[in-house]
Amino acid sequence: MLDIVNEIRKAFNGDAWHGNHVMQTLNNVQPENAFKHFSQNAHSIAEIALHLTSWTEEVSSRLSGNLAVEPEMGDWPAVSEKSPQAWEKIIFNFKIANEELIRLCENIKPNQWNDATKDERNDLGTGVTNAELLNGLIQHHAYHSGQIAILSKF
Repeated sequence: MLDIVNEIRKAFNGDAWHGNHVMQTLNNVQPENAFKHFSQNAHSIAEIALHLTSWTEEVSSRLSGNLAVEPEMGDWPAVSEKSPQAWEKIIFNFKIANEELIRLCENIKPNQWNDATKDERNDLGTGVTNAELLNGLIQHHAYHSGQIAILSKF
């Protein structure tokens, strides 16, 4: 059986199969580039990092048994400050959110991974299990890490 907790560790700051883990990708960003909009229709790297943090926190909430809702910070939180210190804080908050998620996941019993989340869609038979939820976040991390890596090359 797949060790899903190890997979989130690898996506966050381990030996990710797709290349750099998200923390390495974020740490490679020059602060002066974090807030730039390299394309008129694209999010900045800082906006993507806030989005990643927001959804990491929401997944932690759902895995804690809370109802599935939009993240507390919102889907795409606004950047409030554009400075090297603000960029460091964004990265730090992402790190803390993932470390808390991993601690939470380490306490989930093996038989609980197949439990359904408290998602209103479950009544329709379209909800997800705890394992599917965490796997989705792992994919989300990889997807946005790739976007950040590309934007960092501009």
